[in-house]
Amino acid sequence: MITLYHSAQSRSVRPRWMLEEMGVPYEVKRLNLQANEQKGPAYLKLNPNGTVPTLVDGDLVLFESAAICQYLADKFPDKKLAPPAGTAARAKYYQWIHYGMSAIEPPAVTIFLHTMIRPEDKRVPQLVEEARPQLVHAVKVVDTALAGRTFLCGDALSTADIIVGSTLGWCKMMGLVGSEAPNAAAYLDRLTARPAWQRAFAD
Repeated sequence: MITLYHSAQSRSVRPRWMLEEMGVPYEVKRLNLQANEQKGPAYLKLNPNGTVPTLVDGDLVLFESAAICQYLADKFPDKKLAPPAGTAARAKYYQWIHYGMSAIEPPAVTIFLHTMIRPEDKRVPQLVEEARPQLVHAVKVVDTALAGRTFLCGDALSTADIIVGSTLGWCKMMGLVGSEAPNAAAYLDRLTARPAWQRAFAD
C-alpha cells in the first residue's frame, strides 16, 4: 500500500488531494512539524531534507510534492489526471506544473514567511515589497489562461490543477487572489468545492 507522510497546511496536501481524487488505497502517517517529528532519525532516512511530503510505494521512496503527484498520475493512468504523453496537452500540463512551482510558489512563500510566520523582528518588509508584484503577475498569467476554461488543461481536472490550485489556495488565504483575478478566483471556488479537496485539507 502507498504511504504518505503528511502534515496539515504543508505541501503534502498536494499528493493527499491527488490520492483522494484518484480514490486509491493509501495510508497517511501524520508528522507534527511543530514538534520536529520530521527531523527524527527514522524519518530522515526516508527524506534527508526533513520535510513533508514523502511517499513510500513498495521499494520506492520519493520526496518533492510535484514529483510525487506526477508519479501518481503516471502510475494510475486510468484516473486520467495527466494528458497522453507526447501530445500538446501534455506539454502544457508540464508547463503549468513547473509554473506553479517556480513562478507562483516562491513569491507566495516569501510573503507568507515575512508577514505571518516569522517573528516580527525577523521579517524583512522589502522582500515582501519585491515579491508582491511578482506574485500578482504570476496570478494574472493564470487568470488569463483560465478565461473560458474550467481547468488549466481543458475541461478535466489534471495534476497541473492540483499543483497550481493548491498554491493559489494559499495565496487566497493571504488575500492575494481577489477581484483583480476573477477567473482564478472562480477556478479556486470550483476546486475547493470538490469533495477530494475538502477531505485532503480537512486535517
